[in-house]
Amino acid sequence: MEFSREKRLKARLAGDRRGDLYPHSLQFYLQPPTENISLAEFENFAIDRLKLLKVVENLGVSYVKGSDEYKSRLEREIRKLKFPFRALVEDDYDARRKDHISHFILRLAYCQSEDLRRWFIQQEMDLFRYRFNELTGDLVEKFLKYVNLSYGAISKEVKEKLAVQLLNSTPGLSGAKVEELEFYKVPLQEAMDLFRVRRVYLLNAFTYVPQTDIVAIVLNNYRTKLSKALALTARSLPAVQSDERLQPLLNHLSHSYVGPDYSIQKNIGKISLEHIDALSVKSFPLCMRQLHKALRDNHHLRHGGRMQYGLFLKGIGLTLEQALQFWKSEFIKGKVDADKFDKGYAYSIRHNYGKEGKRTDYTPFSCMKIILSNPPSQGDYHDFGVSERYALPAGLSEILPVDT
Repeated sequence: MEFSREKRLKARLAGDRRGDLYPHSLQFYLQPPTENISLAEFENFAIDRLKLLKVVENLGVSYVKGSDEYKSRLEREIRKLKFPFRALVEDDYDARRKDHISHFILRLAYCQSEDLRRWFIQQEMDLFRYRFNELTGDLVEKFLKYVNLSYGAISKEVKEKLAVQLLNSTPGLSGAKVEELEFYKVPLQEAMDLFRVRRVYLLNAFTYVPQTDIVAIVLNNYRTKLSKALALTARSLPAVQSDERLQPLLNHLSHSYVGPDYSIQKNIGKISLEHIDALSVKSFPLCMRQLHKALRDNHHLRHGGRMQYGLFLKGIGLTLEQALQFWKSEFIKGKVDADKFDKGYAYSIRHNYGKEGKRTDYTPFSCMKIILSNPPSQGDYHDFGVSERYALPAGLSEILPVDT
């Protein structure tokens, strides 16, 4: 450890200027990377960033964005995945490099459709908002200069002169808070959202935006740039896809499953049939809870529901023998006798476990696949409510699929 610290010090004294490439841990990703990386690093960076964006999505559903619990959990995940977690931390070149390169890799994967672009922009925006809100006043000004946003903080004299107007035009602020906060002079056209809801003071076509609200304007700017960049990336995608090394990776990333590998045999047998009813109430995501309830009430599910729920049960540890017993005992309570079940339904269950057909050992459906494919029709119970599907109970990451 002493040797490592001494080595880093010597590198800095010798003029190691790698950090000049990424002077800030927060950026708009305006310049694509130009260095060469290995395919292994390419894939690892992309998967880690995808995991991070999935965490951002899940935490945004489970907690209030910006709350202490939300911030502490997100910081913990960012640290674990080795991305920049705090602005201007020394010796984090590798984390910033990974952050920069991985963002551009996922651009290639997620520019391919409107749905993918919309999902990617939303998660990147939430990640950016968290990082920006962690900046102190001085670092906010440095960042604004870094991304060429000319929002200068007003002087103390100007703030004192406009103190009454700033207090009256900015909800939730006291006189003491006005003195404490930095205010930025922003052109009206760039602060229209805040102006419409009467959250800023307007004078001579400029708005005076408190530090607590400047993030909304910066995010607007970032969204515009990122949306345009994704559209441009989509146009140039055919040239990238012609590379036979990258095309399979990019296609896989946009539909990849980044949760635990449920095809590994270690998970099998973790639950038993008598536990399913209790687990469905306290531990299942709502989409699977709905399917379980419909199966118990009607003693039948149509094909789409059987596929989703059957692979989910397999994923949390139900063996093939248990699955056959579970589905058969339920179906014969309805209008399906044992012989009809064996001839008409048992094959598809064995197929899910890789015992029939192509012998593929299937994993549970991801949330994105559930949302984007096989929409429910009359008599179906699968694909139960997007907003409810994401409301996963806390602590289930080890046994439930992470949505992708």
